[in-house]
Parts: sequence; structure tokens; C-alpha cells
Amino acid sequence: MNSKPSSPKTVVVMGAESTGKTTLASALAKHYQTVWAEEYLRKFVDEKGTLPEEADVHAIAQGHLDLVSRMLDMAYRVLFVDTDLFTTCVYQRIYFGKCPKYIEKAAIHHQSGLYLFMEPDIPWVADPGQRAGPQERLYSHKLLNAEAKAHSLNIVPICGTHNERVETAIEVVDDYLRSGMSFTKRNPT
Repeated sequence: MNSKPSSPKTVVVMGAESTGKTTLASALAKHYQTVWAEEYLRKFVDEKGTLPEEADVHAIAQGHLDLVSRMLDMAYRVLFVDTDLFTTCVYQRIYFGKCPKYIEKAAIHHQSGLYLFMEPDIPWVADPGQRAGPQERLYSHKLLNAEAKAHSLNIVPICGTHNERVETAIEVVDDYLRSGMSFTKRNPT
């Protein structure tokens, strides 16, 4: 791998369950010869062996931040992050009715400059123990989109076939790396 610049940019792949986030993050990391941070919640659920409880939110948020920090140290130019704390906030609200304010503040503090927002236009893939169902995906998508708009996140919708998604994402990320902005032309935070 090439030597890395002092401060890689982060790009979050955001979206509801079964929208291809992991597949895209992995493909982009390979294309840009860098690393990516996996979805920490998935890892947490796998290790715990059960769905999270309301009290697990601190461990999930801290685990996510620790993982991103470690991966950022290894990234070359850009780090792709499969979900972030905004997603954690949304799912806390879906399943437990509220999200602790300190996690909402951390989400804002750790906001990325670019979000690739995955559309739910690909077939649903079951993943027992991790995903609820296709109707919940549409509801989650709606809430994640509202969260992104509420915080003026720099989102670019990603849709279509796998190849179309990768091509669009590469074009957007190239623009972001070159100019520091995406097609939305909003200054990154």
C-alpha cells in the first residue's frame, strides 16, 4: 500500500438493512486501495449472540468510535465506514423509543464529510439474527433519510445494480477527494 496522507477523509455508507452497504464499502476500499470499517453493531450482535438491549447503546457507540479510530490510522487517503452513529441513533429510537443525548452529540461531532445513502431498490436478503424484514427496511430508510436531512448531512443517493452503485460511488468519491465536496456541493464538516 502507498504511503498515506496525514489525515484521511471519511466516507460513510449509510442506509437501511439489506441495501448493500457492506458490499459497497468493501468494493470501494478495494478500488481505492485502502481499508474500511465494518458495521460495529453487526460485530456486537455476532459476539453477544443476541440482539442488543437498550443498555448496550453505550458499548455499541464506543465500539464504533474505537473501530473507526483504529481503521483511520490504517487508511490511505480515505476510510469507508459502514454506518455511523447517526444510524445508531435512529435504531435506538426505533427499538427503544429514544437515544441518549450524549450519543446524538457524538454523532454530530464525528460527522463525515460525505454520506453515500443506499436506496432500498435491491432485493431483500434475509440475515437471521441481524435483520427484521423488508417492511422494516422501508421504515428504517424513511427514518434514516429524515435523520440525514435534519442534520444537513452531505448525502448522495446510491441506487441501481451493483455495478451502477459502484460506478456512481467512485465518481462521487473521486470528486470529494479532489475538491472536498460531493455533487451536493455542500462544504464538508
